[in-house]
Amino acid sequence: MHQTIWKLENSVKNYDWGSIDDIPRLFAIKNPTKKPIAEIWMGAHPMGCSLAIDNHHKKIRLDDLIKKHPLETLGARTYQQYAALPYLFKVLSANKALSIQVHPTKLNAEQGFAKENQLGIALDDPKRNYKDPNHKPELIYALTPFKALRSFRPIAEILQLFKEINVTALSKEFEQLQNDANEQQLKLFFQALLTLSPERKEQAINQLLTNIEPFLNEPYSTIKTLAKDYPNDIGVFMPLILNVIELQPTQAMFLSAQTPHAYLSGTGLEVMASSDNVLRAGLTNKHLDVDELLKNTQFNSLSLDKLLTRPVIHQNKIDFPVPVDDFKFEIIESDNQSRDEKITSPQILFCIEGNITLTSKSLTLTLIKGESAFVAYDAKSYCYQGQGVLAKVSN
Repeated sequence: MHQTIWKLENSVKNYDWGSIDDIPRLFAIKNPTKKPIAEIWMGAHPMGCSLAIDNHHKKIRLDDLIKKHPLETLGARTYQQYAALPYLFKVLSANKALSIQVHPTKLNAEQGFAKENQLGIALDDPKRNYKDPNHKPELIYALTPFKALRSFRPIAEILQLFKEINVTALSKEFEQLQNDANEQQLKLFFQALLTLSPERKEQAINQLLTNIEPFLNEPYSTIKTLAKDYPNDIGVFMPLILNVIELQPTQAMFLSAQTPHAYLSGTGLEVMASSDNVLRAGLTNKHLDVDELLKNTQFNSLSLDKLLTRPVIHQNKIDFPVPVDDFKFEIIESDNQSRDEKITSPQILFCIEGNITLTSKSLTLTLIKGESAFVAYDAKSYCYQGQGVLAKVSN
């Protein structure tokens, strides 16, 4: 394998929750069809594999390139541990909320995947919970103000908010949580919300929306937005139960397995373990398996000040440490000085701003804003130069 660095042509996802304008505006990407551009996938995931472009302009699927040259592209350590590219890198732009969801632990994913295979549930069956045997920890890095729901509020906060809005249709569940304010009772409260009869659900949602009408502040403004996009969905209650957070550009947030969350609006870079396992809790018309959801949810509370990932700065690099081996995420601020970068694993680079030239083993490649590249382990090192900002994912 002579070439060690490739420009990527990436898969675009036109999900209906995406923004028509944000990604084209930020990265000068054309959108003549005016369809929502929700995500751009960079990686070797079979549901949206990037194409690697060689220096003769020939294209090959990145997963095929890795299969043909596993040790050269991944390196022995990554190949032995994962036998594939262990992460997926995305640009994500939400114009309306994604579903409230959790992702399973590695052990639960392995067991759930094996069980559903044994039961003969097809991978494309809408009722399938586990599409693969992997966990899906993820990190989101904000490019614009980015609003999300994440982790349970302290129980005292939840009680205070429900007291303020006085939804009498839920008075029994509220009193039980008030009388026994602990994680187990919070789990039962959450379960009760998700399993209300259609009549009680409609009554509770109507009372909620009527009673918050005078309020313009958070979390009520978020509830009103969700109710417009997802009428009669129990997920409209979740801003009372989960923290509402708005990341500012350059801030990041790590989501471990079993953390309830939903991205509400904004554009960011997302990196995750290469998995498609999602268990949903609302703001969706897709399959909702309450038993599996509860089994895979942590009910510990986190206050707002504990939600962000604290960056570590080394000269021109900003590292966002994560407690998993599947991926690392780093921002590189490049000036016109030529700098060397050592390789210990395969990398995907995305140019956020400016233009940056990469040189590896006599091959030179320039990335402009919105472009990306795959760097194989066999490069061992590369040089970068130019005025701009790169996001780097490795493992």
